[in-house]
Amino acid sequence: MAIPERYARAYLEDGPNLAWLLAVNVLAMLVGVRFYVGTLPEVPIYLWPLYADSPAALFLVTLSLATLLANLGNRLRDAPRNRYLAYLHTFAFAWLVKYGLWTAVALNLGFPAYFGPPWEADALWSYWFIVLTHLGFVVEAYLLPAYGATTRGALAAALAALLANDALDYLLGYHPPLRYEPGLVLPVATAALSVVAVGAAARAFDRLPSPDGRTE
Repeated sequence: MAIPERYARAYLEDGPNLAWLLAVNVLAMLVGVRFYVGTLPEVPIYLWPLYADSPAALFLVTLSLATLLANLGNRLRDAPRNRYLAYLHTFAFAWLVKYGLWTAVALNLGFPAYFGPPWEADALWSYWFIVLTHLGFVVEAYLLPAYGATTRGALAAALAALLANDALDYLLGYHPPLRYEPGLVLPVATAALSVVAVGAAARAFDRLPSPDGRTE
């Protein structure tokens, strides 16, 4: 899957479009934080970035996109690439893909708890709106390879961080609020999605050249 270059350039090389995309991400992040507010007192403060999964993904992609502000007026291919940015873009991509897909998986595993007749307001919000907006995370993730690159170290770090997040969620019980008990299937699916998300990043991004000219 790849976003055609003309669409990526239309959004990421144009100042107003990039500002609009950043604003939408910030707004979505605030809406996501609101979902977690009621349960945050139950979680140690230092774990909040790992607990609030979707807002964390949106925060990372907002930082990633914000690096393009200095590149306005230039082609996407001219955006700066370095080791630090490779980690940022890789983490943003992996978090977006994982938690975009995770939300659809989690809500469908607990389908009776979230889905009602389409005309009911709760079903429209609790199922359709949540699933569709989170699947949009996956689409947005594929904008990042248009200007970013990755390294083996960034991919390994992203996988380690995602699996640590999974352990936090299901071994320590700090998973996002659900309307049902996760059982065994959701934790296994979540760990599998960590691998899928990092694998997708490995396929989607160019590799950053090392100082000796080889790809990292």
